[in-house]
Amino acid sequence: MRGSSGYGKTFLKLDNGYQREDAHKDIGALLDWIKTQPGLDSDRVMVFGESYGGYLALAVAANYSDRVRAAYSIAGPSNLVTYLQNSDEWVKELQRVEFGDERDPKMREFLNRIAPLNNVQKLKMPLLIVQGKNDTLVPPTESEQLVKAVRKNGTPVWYLMANDEGHGFIRKKNRDFQFYSAVLFTTEYLLK
Repeated sequence: MRGSSGYGKTFLKLDNGYQREDAHKDIGALLDWIKTQPGLDSDRVMVFGESYGGYLALAVAANYSDRVRAAYSIAGPSNLVTYLQNSDEWVKELQRVEFGDERDPKMREFLNRIAPLNNVQKLKMPLLIVQGKNDTLVPPTESEQLVKAVRKNGTPVWYLMANDEGHGFIRKKNRDFQFYSAVLFTTEYLLK
């Protein structure tokens, strides 16, 4: 997928700024490929990601809602504009290089247009959202605003907020709870 590391600097930058949706399209192409594989069930696809991958899982779920049955996001930004606005200064400067500068009106409009938060009407599939309350990389408000919005639409959403975690769960009791919650979520919404 465009933007992944390990394939050179040019490949790494192929989803920067206005090219952000190209990463979404790469996963769309994967969903197309899954339909052609006799050994895979294209009716039982769940997207998953953590941090930027969590954003990507939400964006793919919104853009390909007819091909995704469930989405699982851990500490994923729900809107890159609010993410950048509410992040610490060091995060803003680092991420603006990749995501685009939300202070530029044209970039802001683009990022708002593609934001999962601003496309919640398309998020009709069940969601599992996981967030640490002490996350200094992705503010908890990113998950909170999404959960609130999708619940207004009646979308089934499971929300795990750990008060004693940051960017990802590291405490065993929380990791275990997250794991078993994911098993139950997958059993309920993907395997039935």
